Amino acid sequence: MVFNIDKRILNFLVIIILTTLTFWWTFFIFHTPVSWQVIAGVIIVRIFASLLIFKDYSLSWSKATQRTFLLKSMVYMAAFVVYFPFFYGKVHFSLLASELFLYLFGINFLMYVYYYFINKNTMAKTKAAVIYGAGKAGIKLEEEFINSEYKVKYFVDDDPILQKRSIDSIKIVSKEVLKKIISKNGKLDLLVIAMPSASKERVKEIYEKLSPCFKSIKILPSFDEILKNKEFSAQLKDISVEDLLARHPKDLDKRAIEKFIKDKKVLITGAGGSIGSEIARQCTAFGAKELVLLDHSEYNLYAIAEELAIHKPALVMQSVVNKDLLEKSFEKHKPDIVIHAAAYKHVPLVEENITEAIINNVVGTKNVIDCAIKHGVKKFLLISTDKAVRPTNVMGTTKRICELYAQNVVSLENVEANSTEIVAVRFGNVLGSSGSVIPKFKSQIEQGGPITITHPDITRYFMLIPEACELVLQAASIGKGGEIFILDMGEPVKIVDLAQKMIELSGSEGVGIEFVGLRPGEKLYEELLIDDSEANTEYESITVAGKSEYDIVKLNHDIFELVSTKDKLGKLKEIVPEFDHKVN
Repeated sequence: MVFNIDKRILNFLVIIILTTLTFWWTFFIFHTPVSWQVIAGVIIVRIFASLLIFKDYSLSWSKATQRTFLLKSMVYMAAFVVYFPFFYGKVHFSLLASELFLYLFGINFLMYVYYYFINKNTMAKTKAAVIYGAGKAGIKLEEEFINSEYKVKYFVDDDPILQKRSIDSIKIVSKEVLKKIISKNGKLDLLVIAMPSASKERVKEIYEKLSPCFKSIKILPSFDEILKNKEFSAQLKDISVEDLLARHPKDLDKRAIEKFIKDKKVLITGAGGSIGSEIARQCTAFGAKELVLLDHSEYNLYAIAEELAIHKPALVMQSVVNKDLLEKSFEKHKPDIVIHAAAYKHVPLVEENITEAIINNVVGTKNVIDCAIKHGVKKFLLISTDKAVRPTNVMGTTKRICELYAQNVVSLENVEANSTEIVAVRFGNVLGSSGSVIPKFKSQIEQGGPITITHPDITRYFMLIPEACELVLQAASIGKGGEIFILDMGEPVKIVDLAQKMIELSGSEGVGIEFVGLRPGEKLYEELLIDDSEANTEYESITVAGKSEYDIVKLNHDIFELVSTKDKLGKLKEIVPEFDHKVN
């Protein structure tokens, strides 16, 4: 058996010297003649237990915690059980027990002294930290901070019972008490929110109340993100705007999603995009039997294929505009579910490329729906947008036409379509998507500003991509055909407030905000309903918009004319009368 020589010899010497001293002192207290036979026997048992069985020589004295002291004590208490029967007749129990406790005191005292002097000069505590959360995660962080530049001054917890206690002599206080302390003594360096199971709303509340009290705020990721066998302190991350804006739906029904996806063949168009790629991830998580990833971008398709390589997805590099190739893909893969996420979504770019947007968004969607119907797909899901409601731009209008087609192609007159359940899901902006303002703002802050915003009053809805995609699949699971589902996006956020929050979180000074005017087709406020007509579902986070009737034969004819006419804006207005084009 191979040992670390230095630590083995150190342990060997400590056991011999300390056992000899504690036994000699104990014999002296009890006025008993010294029994060198007993001392030698106990030393042998302790060395055997320490080095060969428990291997406590591997414990790091320089990084000792209370657990280290406890483990060391348990080693020698176990050894006591071994040697006690052999020496009880020769030495009284009270003497053996007294020596054991004296020995435990001595070994732990030596460890503490060693730890103190080794770390006194090498790890100066130059910064003050507070840990929010006195649970297991917070305690583990405090132990890890022992060997850092941070000295933990306080724990904060909302439990009134815990507020009467302390951890390693560190007081546990309430938010209110902490704010009073800091108001007297000034800002502290670091706040760590060590509550992996806390909701986004809870994190946001803590940040808003305590951010003025600290120079920096970090957060421990959720339990799903925490890597096993890795120090928590190494996983701390700066609190982000996503952490503050995101909201987790309370009625997320993962069982319903799993029942919908499990053991199904799922074809995803636009599979390399922000939404499509996350839906692909969700489908693998919920047990899809086979994934068919379709995208016209070679790089995007490659990226998601590499990420999901273990699931061996089928890769289709083609455009939804080419119906002949789509037909062949449907014939080859025979999907059970089709999720259509492919679309041109960038409002200003679409305004500059109207014809291409109409062909890709409207004709492409029509092609995928028609192929799904023809090949007996059980469910078709259209990813729509809040910009389809009373649209002021071409992109939103094309998506509204897609909704109209999805709703009305399943009309009673179209018997062939009735075997395919076609639903649409409408939602707002998602945090971190390729078209989100957040990456743009981050880049502008890194460059020293200014952050450019179109208008001081502009607002948008926001949701994290994974949460939006889960709700999309949940809505699809309850759809029967012809519905447009609307996701609860919470309260709209003023973009200028978002920018100011990002500047604050970055710690950058002197970054300004510049208003540059609304872009073509852009409006101040996004909506999720065309009118007040909506119906509830079994889930509070999902509602259903009222159906818009449109004769499917006429709609097909109108789409044909839309593609061929020169006056495309006029035809868009004819199909979607509420289209109020804003050229700004």
